[in-house]
Amino acid sequence: MTNQPDERFSAVDALLAAVDGGAVLPAPGERVRLREAAGLTQAAVAQALGVRVPSIAAWEAGRAEPKDERLEAYRRLLDGLAHRYPAPERASRNGADTPPTPASVHQGPASDHVPEPPDTTVPAEEGHQEGLVPMRAESSGALRPPGRRSALSPSRRPGPEGTRKPALSAAAVDVRFENGPLAVVDVEDGQALAYCVGGLVLDVPVKSLPSLVEWTLTEAKLGQPKLSGSGKDADPLVVLTEAALERFGLPARLSDEERLSGRLPESHKVVKQLVRAEWKLTRRGFGPWARIYRPAQGGRRQCVQLCIPSWGALDTRHWLDAVYLPPADLARVLGTYAMRVMTPRGSTAVTGLELMTALHPPTRASEADASGKRHSEHNPGSLGKDPVDPAPCEVPDGHPLLAGLPRFHQRGPAEVLVEEAYDWARPLTDDECTKRHLVGIDVNMAFAAGANGTVVGLGAPTHVTNPVFDPKLPGSWLVDLSHVDLSRVKSGKEWVDLDGDLLPSPFTPKGDRPGGPAWYATPTVAYAVELGYDVIPTEAYVRYDNGRYLDGWYNRLRDAYVATMADLGVTGDLAPDAFLAAMDGYRNNDPGMAIVVSAIKATVKGGIGKLRERPRGEGWKPGQPWRALARPTWRPDIRAAVISKTRTNMHRKMLKHAAFTGEYPVAVLSDCAVYAADGPSPLDFLPYREGKPLPGGFRLGVSPGMVKHEGTQSVLWGEGVREEHDAELNLARYIKDGQVSHQDAGE
Repeated sequence: MTNQPDERFSAVDALLAAVDGGAVLPAPGERVRLREAAGLTQAAVAQALGVRVPSIAAWEAGRAEPKDERLEAYRRLLDGLAHRYPAPERASRNGADTPPTPASVHQGPASDHVPEPPDTTVPAEEGHQEGLVPMRAESSGALRPPGRRSALSPSRRPGPEGTRKPALSAAAVDVRFENGPLAVVDVEDGQALAYCVGGLVLDVPVKSLPSLVEWTLTEAKLGQPKLSGSGKDADPLVVLTEAALERFGLPARLSDEERLSGRLPESHKVVKQLVRAEWKLTRRGFGPWARIYRPAQGGRRQCVQLCIPSWGALDTRHWLDAVYLPPADLARVLGTYAMRVMTPRGSTAVTGLELMTALHPPTRASEADASGKRHSEHNPGSLGKDPVDPAPCEVPDGHPLLAGLPRFHQRGPAEVLVEEAYDWARPLTDDECTKRHLVGIDVNMAFAAGANGTVVGLGAPTHVTNPVFDPKLPGSWLVDLSHVDLSRVKSGKEWVDLDGDLLPSPFTPKGDRPGGPAWYATPTVAYAVELGYDVIPTEAYVRYDNGRYLDGWYNRLRDAYVATMADLGVTGDLAPDAFLAAMDGYRNNDPGMAIVVSAIKATVKGGIGKLRERPRGEGWKPGQPWRALARPTWRPDIRAAVISKTRTNMHRKMLKHAAFTGEYPVAVLSDCAVYAADGPSPLDFLPYREGKPLPGGFRLGVSPGMVKHEGTQSVLWGEGVREEHDAELNLARYIKDGQVSHQDAGE
């Protein structure tokens, strides 16, 4: 007992030393206040500190604390924010705290030009497989029309009863954007109403489109804070229903001619109204995704984006039935997507590409010079603001780099890089024909998982001859992989014997064994080395300026997907059988969130596809440049690297499965593999032991890279399809519902 005071004094001294050393951080609530006062999202802080968003959430909730260099970096951030945004003083007479006033957030570099948004549709190769009176919308969130509205005080903004309100980002507390990122404008009983995120409804006291734009920028308080410290805030998005179109003098549908051109003619009265009011349109004109702006003044952008669903802005392949939703439910769907991904900038493909740039802006503000001025400079880790020429082997036919080739020349594997997803199938073996079922499994967010951790080039390629292969160096390699024998390969540190004829080759999309030298992206060549074989490239285009450019993009889309699946009742802590049960009809749990999931998945595929966007008519001729080539994000090499990584990831899992079970896929289509099994469930052939999956093999779960049940058909069905239609037909394409159209079968 005599030592208790000394022990207490020692403990106090240790605590004081921790304070002096910076190991004690502000209270969790203060951490949140500082971040929100600066208008920073958890994602932006996580990216700066090199951690995941859940880590920031845990630090701000007091559930965990950073350690080592992350502690020092986090303390540095909080100290800097505390200096800029001091804690509010205690209020006056009633003793209540004065609410903190969020400081204005940096608007980003001024610009006198609003960049033209990319096209709003995506070809098949690119991802088709793109004074206020607050009121309450009494919508259940279950996609039904809103009922009567009752006026509420400005401080009360409840969401619809019975709906999961999406987690609010910093946009919800930023005074500039306190009403959320977007609004759906509708007209009821002659009154224009703006349905916002969280159930808020605002009166819209205007009757012309120019006035609507002015109102949006001056009174609506719509928008979204930037996703990166050197980026720009998102412009407000206004979605116009058919009733709103009629109110503002716009057609409910585009004519055939207008639909083909993608815009209203300049002679339309509303376009003339905008011109008279000194508003400008981008070169894309007034179409389904119109951008209306004035040149920036005083460092502040003046731009509003319109989304017009009845003109085809929300592609039903990706947004499903969103175009038919009541305004309150459409605001919920689009608002959830905006807060978890970003405010839509066009099609899901366009938004996927724009998200890359938003997370890695091409420029940043420099350190102050001698006169105290800052200048725009290259932002390290970005693709920069100017496009770079790819290697000749990386470009599609018709590119200007190939203008010197003879007409009708067909490039072979030794001339062109062909990294595409799998489309492979084979006949069933006699043993497989004795089984009863064909079971398809599908990799969640496969291309997102392929992007994660992939090192890609940031700058222009360097041509080298007879290089030594470096798996850490991104690029394109001319190498002969025909000697790789899948009958005997390395799996981990051990050699294993397989039936190589029952596995697709990992080196070609069709699964055929290479016949000689061909161009491959780095992940494909690295996989050949992993399988235990030597590689001797004869030529390469490598990129010494490189980095993990897509990691932040993957993290944001992964978090968005996982959070939305959790809204649908599918979480990451489910056992395999519980996961399969939860996935059965999960879309019916909340049809609105099911739409968001579909849009998130389309954002991944479309964004990767946009990296190699092809010409879109407009009088283009082979050998001439097309519009997309002017973008720094036109990077076919990055697309190739992601697809290469995705395909080899898939092969690695199939190989592990075959080595352990002796079972082989009968068909593979992109991220879907079909196996013959005695039962109808993936658990009838996936080797789980005590609930644990095969290391390195397929694993059931919701996270990207894990698999779900795609569909089950009978073996008799499969044999009948191949016999009736085409012996080479890929059964993975139809495993979900078993329907084979005559068009699919080539009839």
